[in-house]
Amino acid sequence: MKLVTISDVPRGSPGVQLSTGEVVHLLRAATPGTIEAWLPSSLAGILEGGPEALDVVRKMISHVEPSSPERRQALLADGVLLQAPRLMAPVPRPGLIVAAGLAYKAHLAEMKNTPVPPHPTAFMKSPTSLSGPGDSISIPAQASDAVDFEGELACIFGRRCHNVAVSEALSYVAGYTAANDFSARDWAKAVWAATEPWQARITWEVNIMGKQLPGFTALGPVLTTIDEIPDPAALHLRTRLNGAVMQSSPVSDLIFSIAELISYLSRWYTFLPGDVILTGTPSGVGIGRKPPVFIKKGDTLEVEIDRIGTLISRF
Repeated sequence: MKLVTISDVPRGSPGVQLSTGEVVHLLRAATPGTIEAWLPSSLAGILEGGPEALDVVRKMISHVEPSSPERRQALLADGVLLQAPRLMAPVPRPGLIVAAGLAYKAHLAEMKNTPVPPHPTAFMKSPTSLSGPGDSISIPAQASDAVDFEGELACIFGRRCHNVAVSEALSYVAGYTAANDFSARDWAKAVWAATEPWQARITWEVNIMGKQLPGFTALGPVLTTIDEIPDPAALHLRTRLNGAVMQSSPVSDLIFSIAELISYLSRWYTFLPGDVILTGTPSGVGIGRKPPVFIKKGDTLEVEIDRIGTLISRF
């Protein structure tokens, strides 16, 4: 299934995107007096309900999906079926967003041959930095010279995950979505010029702060459930800037598998349903190019991932 959050009320409403691209509004599709009417009013709440809640959604879709032109028109008239609705991030208010860094082999090579880390590395991102598909993002006045793009695959959790084994890690994932970890790179020259540990420490803080700005964590357009993506390493990611391909990489180029990443981070973090891990970006980022390529006002960024779709962000 391709789960979405429809931007029809302030906190959004859960939906399912059909193969036609149309979206079923789950709250309007629920049959009164049945378990369907007890579905939570948010996608995060449905994920918290576990496999049983997702099975209810699957059964709803099986009897709501249009079977004839007349049925389709009736669903459209009732607002159960929506054509090209505005969407939010699949989970608009995750409690926790953790972003992996130094994740792809080719990306380390382009970043002045950064050494391979001995274990996964990551940092937290503020939920206030979230944006959804099609959203307009402002270039911040305080860090406007080097705004960069980082297309990524993101995992969204379906159940509580803490201190789990690699062999079990993927079973805690509800599904996957596309992400863009936008970054204000104004720190870059200073960190590479640092000659003392303290200088490097201070500039690294600026690096992390440059990822927390409004809209700088784009997610969407859908959450594709794990039954449709049994092996995330088989996916391919592409990032386009104004239509030009900037990043194109198989997810299999990750240094650490997604299961290894989840297992390692779960030693410390406790992930709850709806929480997010950004799995890192491949080569082709703007700062790694000669000359560097940074985002300007009027630019459009697209992150396309197999079986998920295309996440569009506008500046």
